[in-house]
Amino acid sequence: MFSSGYMLLVGAIMLISMFVSSKLKSKFAHYSKLQLRNGMSGEEIAKKMLSDHGISDVKVISTPGMLTDHYNPQKKTVNLSEGVFNQRNAAAAAVAAHEVGHAVQHAKGYKWLKMRSNLVPLVSIASKFSQWVIFGGIALMTMQGLGVGRTVLIAGLIMFAAGTLFSFITLPVEYDASNRALKWLKNKNMVTQEEFAGAQDALKWAARTYVVAALGSLATLLYFMKYLNRR
Repeated sequence: MFSSGYMLLVGAIMLISMFVSSKLKSKFAHYSKLQLRNGMSGEEIAKKMLSDHGISDVKVISTPGMLTDHYNPQKKTVNLSEGVFNQRNAAAAAVAAHEVGHAVQHAKGYKWLKMRSNLVPLVSIASKFSQWVIFGGIALMTMQGLGVGRTVLIAGLIMFAAGTLFSFITLPVEYDASNRALKWLKNKNMVTQEEFAGAQDALKWAARTYVVAALGSLATLLYFMKYLNRR
């Protein structure tokens, strides 16, 4: 059903994603050894940044797993993974401050975060079924010619496009949260120059995972659109 070109595309995306993910994990492990001079834990960093921004209705909690850190705008919780919540190193400080950066965005009504939040219900459904609908459309076109298969494929592409749009809207949200985090860490003298450089490097690689995901999604969408046009 799929050409060698599609398989090469999927393989390339997977390899690049694996490389960036591996690099992020190695950076996190490296900067986890760089202990903070101020001795503060990820939890304490997060709580202080929230306080400094006048945010009192957001809780900082621990969540299981590694690199599972996230901000929940519905529950107003900054969720820090086990490797961040209790740890007192540059990596933990970077991640904790980054997640609080999202809470600050929420409090200030950051437009890109609003746009992403509004897309969540649609994308949560579309992402589950888009590829199945696309593959179903291609199968129908292969067996029965254009007709209904083309319609099904177009529906799948629209669903997949919603996910691609979400991926690109996520980019300014993530980069802005990192910029807010680094600005606060530096302006409040929370870290030394060496610790700041480590935090900056760790967040840079974390952001690249989102860039790869967005570009991979776009490349896949364009491939299937090209397939549709050829038919």
